[in-house]
Amino acid sequence: MYNSEKPSPEELPSSQQLIRSTIIAAIAAVAILITIVLPAEYGIDPTRIGRVLGLTEMGEIKTELADEAARDAQAASDEQSNLLLDIMGAFVGAAYAQESTEPWSDEFSFTLTPGEGIEWKLVMEEGAVAEYEWVAEGGRINFDLHGDNSDQSISYEKGRGKTDDRGDLVAAFDGNHGWFWRNRDKQDITVTVKLRGAYSDLKRTY
Repeated sequence: MYNSEKPSPEELPSSQQLIRSTIIAAIAAVAILITIVLPAEYGIDPTRIGRVLGLTEMGEIKTELADEAARDAQAASDEQSNLLLDIMGAFVGAAYAQESTEPWSDEFSFTLTPGEGIEWKLVMEEGAVAEYEWVAEGGRINFDLHGDNSDQSISYEKGRGKTDDRGDLVAAFDGNHGWFWRNRDKQDITVTVKLRGAYSDLKRTY
């Protein structure tokens, strides 16, 4: 049987050489992480080298797309779990609209380009009720009906691929309550909103 010769102790790297090689490899790995991986994957660029190389912008795009995908996935989940409530709310809102003879207090329209979002809020006191109706023309739209103040926040309803909605908004607490709409279609969409009820102000917040 052929046996290879064992290397002599002089040919083997010393402990100091191994430690030095390990330290150099660790420093190189950290440098690659900071200058390439973090900017390219997460848009984090503490050294500014990633922006010079064009990696930071790529990371920022990836992060934004991941956030958008997470929000869309959450909206889809909420829509499925609240489908029955949406249907019931639509019927109740339609019946109430037919019975009400009070004129709309506010009516306005806006146009969203593909990917564009907008937010309008009502200033309301806890327990106040505002009736609403909105219609999207030209395509389908995503929306989030929610409320907030300096200490609290709440999500009342979310929808994906909708063309209209109507009903009553009951404020859970004093603060701002309203909608964030985003155009997820491939063409411009015009949204018309009608409002009436117990609110003190109407303002665009985004």
